[in-house]
Amino acid sequence: MTKVQTAVAADPNKVVVFDTTLRDGEQAPGFSMGPDEKVRMARVLADMKVDVVEAGFAAASPGDEECVRRVVGEVEGPVFCSLARSNEADIDAAYRALSGTGERRIHIFLGTSPIHRSAKLKMSKAEVLAAAVRSVAYARTRFEDVEFSPEDAIRTEPEFLAEVCEAAAAAGATTLNIPDTVGYSTPGEIGDIFRNLIASVRARFPQVVFSAHCHDDLGMAVANSLAAVEAGARQIEGAINGIGERAGNASIEEMVMAIRTRSDRYGLHTGVDATHLVRASRLLSEITQTPVVRNKAIVGLNAFAHEAGIHQHGMMADPSTYEIMRPQDVGFEGTWFVLGKHSGRHAVAKRAEALG
Repeated sequence: MTKVQTAVAADPNKVVVFDTTLRDGEQAPGFSMGPDEKVRMARVLADMKVDVVEAGFAAASPGDEECVRRVVGEVEGPVFCSLARSNEADIDAAYRALSGTGERRIHIFLGTSPIHRSAKLKMSKAEVLAAAVRSVAYARTRFEDVEFSPEDAIRTEPEFLAEVCEAAAAAGATTLNIPDTVGYSTPGEIGDIFRNLIASVRARFPQVVFSAHCHDDLGMAVANSLAAVEAGARQIEGAINGIGERAGNASIEEMVMAIRTRSDRYGLHTGVDATHLVRASRLLSEITQTPVVRNKAIVGLNAFAHEAGIHQHGMMADPSTYEIMRPQDVGFEGTWFVLGKHSGRHAVAKRAEALG
C-alpha cells in the first residue's frame, strides 16, 4: 500500500489533505509562480503538514517540469505529485520531474462526461475506458501511488462513471479522485454520487482512497467537499485562499477548520498544523500580489475583528460568545477590537486601559 493508503487504513477517521495551490491554483489568471516562489510556498505547505502537494504539471512545458524538479529537490515532508494527461509522454515527464523524491504520486486525468467525450476528446465511451486503463497500467510501471481523475465526473453518466472508476482501480489506481470540474454540483447531489460510487467500487477494491476535488463556480466548493467527506471520501483537494481556475478551488483553510471546528458532526480530523494557515495565506498573497478580501473566512483581516459594542462586550465576558475558534489556532496573534461608530463604552474603556 502507499503512504496515504496506509495512513487511512490505520485511521479511518483521518482525512488526507491534497494541496493543489502550485498546480490548479497557479492556473488561475494572474497567479503564475516562478520556481523560487513555488519552493517558498511548498516549504510553508510542508510546515503545515499537508499530506500531498501537487507541485505542478510537468508535461505542460520544460519550465513546468523544472519547477516540479526544484520543489521536490528542495522541500521534504509531503508526498509530491505531478498532474498528467492519460498518455505515456506526460507520465514519463512526471516521472522525470519527481525522480528526486522517494514519496511521489502521479495524478492522471481523462474527461468522461458526454460533452468532454464529444467536443474535446472526440472519443467514444469504449475509447475513454481503454485510455483510462492503459494510462493507469502504464503509470503503475513507474509509480506505486497513482491517482486517477475522471474529469467532469459530476456531469458523467453515473453508470459510466462507476465503470471507469472500477476499471481504473483494477488497472492499479490507488486514489480515485472525483472532480466537480465546473463547480456544478450541490452538497446533496455530490454526497449521493460518492455514496453510490464507494458502494460500487469498494467491494472489490477496499484499499482505494476516494477523493473530492471541487470548484467554486456556484460558491459551493467547500460545502460540496464536506458533503463528500460525510459520504466516505477520505481525501480533499483544494488550494490556499481558494485560488484556481475561474472562481477557484475549495479553500484548504476553510475545509481544514470546518472539519476541526465541527468535529462533533464529522468525527474526523486532518493532520494539518493550522497555526500556519495565516502565514500560508499571506505568503501566497505576497507572491501573487493579490490581496485577501477582509471578510475571507479563517484568514481574512476581519475574520476575528469586532466593532459592534454588543459583540465587544460579549467577547470581553467570554470569547466563545462570538468566536467559534481561537485566532491563535490559525496563526493570528489574537482578537482585534476595532473602535468605530458601533463600539460601546466597554471597548473604549478596555482600549483606554491598554493605552495607560
